[in-house]
Order: sequence, then C-alpha cells, then structure tokens
Amino acid sequence: MVGLSALWLPILLSAVFVFVASSVIHTVLPWHKSDYPALANEEQVLDALRPFALAPGDYFIPRPGSREEMRSPEFAEKVRKGPVLMMTVMPNGMMSMARNLILWFVYVVVISALVAYATRYAMPPFSGYRGVFRIAGVTAFLGYAAALWPMSIWYRRSWSITIKATIDGLIYAAITAGTFGWLWPR
Repeated sequence: MVGLSALWLPILLSAVFVFVASSVIHTVLPWHKSDYPALANEEQVLDALRPFALAPGDYFIPRPGSREEMRSPEFAEKVRKGPVLMMTVMPNGMMSMARNLILWFVYVVVISALVAYATRYAMPPFSGYRGVFRIAGVTAFLGYAAALWPMSIWYRRSWSITIKATIDGLIYAAITAGTFGWLWPR
C-alpha cells in the first residue's frame, strides 16, 4: 500500500489544477452565464421583501407546520395559489470572493485527499497510469458531482444547472485522475 505521505504532491497539485480550471470555467467561458436569470420585476420583488428583514438562511415557502397541516385544504390552497419556492437569503452587502475562493480551495484539497485515501487502498505502488486514473477519477467524480443530482430530484433545481455542474465535475475528476496517474509512486 502507498503511504498517504507519499501522495502529498498529487493532492496539492491536483487541487491547484482543479482550482485553476474551475476559475477558467466560471470566469472566462460563457458556460454558466445563463444559470440564474434575473427576474423581470426584480426591483419590485426586492422592495416587497425588504420590510421583512429576512435572516440569512434557507427557506421553503409555503411550509406546513406539521403533516396534518400539509394534508389540509388550506395548505393545498396556498400551494395552488403559489408561488412555491425555495430560497437562500444571504447577508446584505457585497459577497466576499476571497472567502468563497478560500473555502473552494479547501474543499478541492479535501476531495484530493479523499481521492488519495481511496486510491492508495485500491492501487499498489508501481501501478500503471490507467489503473490509477480509473480509481482516482471515479472517486473524484463522486466527490465533485454525485451529490448534485438530489437537488434537482427533490428540490427542482434546474436540470440544466445540474448537468452543467456534473460536466464540470467530470472535468475536475479527469484533472485529478490525470495528476494522480502522472505522480503515482513508481
């Protein structure tokens, strides 16, 4: 078995490569520009919501207080009248890209470390590129993309966003797998 300490270079390099690739995908390419369209009446919606001073968090509207209420005619009427929505309220003010980028990089390092952990148990030292690529790639893909699908299944997140993010995850997995295959101890 390959020691985890022998895999620090592929862990860090794959994280850097994925970080750079994701930056290009999200800032240079037009791939994700249509993910979240603007509301036609955005100012009216914002003006209507401001008096409520919504605390940051995730909300589901309308939300029943119990199973009994969910089955009630009154709740059914609320759902019928709409709107039915899930929303995330963020703190007011400009979003800190530095915070988000740091957290994204930490996440990418964690995924690469988990890839190293799984691959070291599946592949002995001196394994070939293709075998390492296969195990590292599947593991990385699971880390980057598998958990996205339940958001579209259960919460009706746009399938186009989920599919694009899954393709991004496939790209990140291939980068991670390629780095591990290249730098696997021989």
